[in-house]
This record gives sequence, structure tokens and C-alpha cells, in this order.
Amino acid sequence: LQQRDPTLLSAVVALLAVLLTLVFWKFIRSRRSSQRAVLLVGLCDSGKTLLFVRLLTGLYRDTQTSITDSSAVYRVNNTRATSLTLIDLPGHESLRLQFLERFKASARAVVFVVDSAAFQREVKDVAEFLYQVLIDSMSLKNTPSFLIACNKQDITMAKSAKLIQQQLEKELNTLRVTRSAAPSTLDSSSTAPAQLGKKGKEFEFSQLPLKVEFLECSAKGGRGDTGSADIQDLEKWLAKIA
Repeated sequence: LQQRDPTLLSAVVALLAVLLTLVFWKFIRSRRSSQRAVLLVGLCDSGKTLLFVRLLTGLYRDTQTSITDSSAVYRVNNTRATSLTLIDLPGHESLRLQFLERFKASARAVVFVVDSAAFQREVKDVAEFLYQVLIDSMSLKNTPSFLIACNKQDITMAKSAKLIQQQLEKELNTLRVTRSAAPSTLDSSSTAPAQLGKKGKEFEFSQLPLKVEFLECSAKGGRGDTGSADIQDLEKWLAKIA
């Protein structure tokens, strides 16, 4: 064929390249579209379950620490065209990594919920769990979108998202020095990065291969149990990643 018509050969090769690209793109898109889960993770009492309820119903409900997951379909912008599956994972130390392992493969996004009012005394525990979740998220074939939701902003002593980000960067920087390789919940066939950030530099979230965003919210709202939640920014973020 090359001897007869080099131009025809070039056209055939180009056509094959285009077809292979289209097949690969369709495969990647189908994998991405099948990942519809949004994992709500965080320490106990961070407000994950109330956020879960508020997003689904808009109503306030008394919640308690759970030992299992809860899931439900979330309609983005109240339309039937686009939906996500919200999964509220237990925050207890003995359970959270076990449930993260179970659901991470289907994760389109991870929402790491922080108790902004209790953050100062919980910062080390928050950083340790966040370290593990980030390591696992970066090691997945399809890296999920990542949000740190600074909840309970209705409480007077709540820390701002900016301050929480700065404190977490300091704690994660210290943590990675003492943990050159964090134990991962990934299976042995996957390769996890040895540490977060860039070696020899102070850790910043901007160094990560995935985009980590921060926002402030309040599942309870500023007017008590009967008031509406302050979760508009969270709803906008979910619509963006859907």
C-alpha cells in the first residue's frame, strides 16, 4: 500500500488514530459517568449526617453517631436530568477506613467535613484522617473531586475556612515528616505516593495533583433548629462536579 500510494497510507493511519482516540475517550467518559457517588467523610460529630439530611430534604433532624453507611439519590438543582448518590460514611476511628475502602472506587467526589467550632482541639486527628483520605484519593485511577467543608459556621467560636486551611497545611507538613509512607487502604496492586506535596518544600494543598477546595457551611443554620441551613455554596459545588 505504501508503494502504491503513500498519501493513502497516511490517511488510513490518521483515520485509525482518530478512531482509537474516540474509543479511548468514550471508555474514559463511560467510567467517569458510572462514578456518581459523593462520599461524606470526617470525624465523629463533624455534622456529616445532618448535612446529608439537609441536602436531601432541606429539613432539620436530630442525628446520632452511626456505625454504618447511609446512601440516597441527590437530585442536582432539583432536576431529574442529573443526580448523584450521597453516601454518609461513619466517622468512628475503628470504622472510617473500612468504609472508605468499600466505597472509594465509585467516588466521583469526596467531601471531607470539618467541625469548625471544635477544630482547634481536633486539628491533629483531622489532619491524620485527611492525610489518609488524600493518599487514597490520589492513588485511584480516576481521581475524585475533593472538597473540605468547614461546617458549623453558625457557632461563634467557629474557625474560618482560610484559617483551617493554613492550620491543616502546617499539620500535614509535620505529619508527612513522621510518616514517610502512610499505610493505605488500597490493595497491593495499586501504588500509593510516599508522601504529600513536594519534597523539600513546606506543604501546601496547591502542590497536590488533585484540586482541593474549601468552603464554609452550616448544616444547622444560624436561626436554630427551625431555620434553614447555610449550604448554598455546597449545593453549587455539587452541581459543578455532577
